[in-house]
Amino acid sequence: MEVSKSDWKLFRSSIAEWQENYMERLVKEYIDLLKGEGNASDKFWNLEERIKRDRKNPGVLIELRKSNMIYDIVSLINLGVISKDDLDGFSDDLKEKVDFIISKEW
Repeated sequence: MEVSKSDWKLFRSSIAEWQENYMERLVKEYIDLLKGEGNASDKFWNLEERIKRDRKNPGVLIELRKSNMIYDIVSLINLGVISKDDLDGFSDDLKEKVDFIISKEW
C-alpha cells in the first residue's frame, strides 16, 4: 500500500513518543509484578520472561520501513500501544486503510 511522504514523516516523528509511552506503561507493570506477593525468585523469572516477550512487541522495537508502515500502525493499535486517536494529523487516506485492515481481521 502506498504511503504519502507526509504520513511517513509524521510516523517517523511519532513512533519514538508512542514507544516511550508504551514502555512507561510496561515499567509500571513490571514494578507491580515485583511488588506483588510471592518468592523473589519467582518474581525475577516471571519478569525475565515478560521482558523477553515484550521485547518482540513493536511498541518496544520496530524496524521502520515505509512499505510496512500501515501494517505496523495496525499492529500498534491491535496490541494497545496506540489508539486510533493517535492518528490525528495523518491523512484520511491512511486512516481509511488502517480502518479497512482492522475491520477485515478476525
